[in-house]
Amino acid sequence: MPPARWSDEKVDRLIGAILQAGVLASGTLVLAGGILYLIHNGMTLANYRVFGAEHGEINSVWPILSGVAQFDGRSIIQLGILVLIATPVIRVLFSVLAFAVQRDRLYVPITLVVLGILFYGLFGGAR
Repeated sequence: MPPARWSDEKVDRLIGAILQAGVLASGTLVLAGGILYLIHNGMTLANYRVFGAEHGEINSVWPILSGVAQFDGRSIIQLGILVLIATPVIRVLFSVLAFAVQRDRLYVPITLVVLGILFYGLFGGAR
């Protein structure tokens, strides 16, 4: 017996759920990180006389995850931003899977090209 094919309506509902879950998770992380940041640094006075570049101690995934493990508010906020960035990428990955299950020979390669463009923009684009 062949596997049950996914209807377009089912795929649309699943994509909607993926996008909603990603945005809700991101918002929750940013809110929790903001609260933690204010608890730990809320009384620190800001110096607006001199503007400088932000310190680069959190500039990749591993330091962010290490900071999250230590309940660092800034790291949790940045994890929320990473989740927000990852949400459309996960949506495109799911679309490739859904089109493959539906055996749609036109949209699988088109969606793979979109995924490649996303990855190029995220990891290999001009800096």
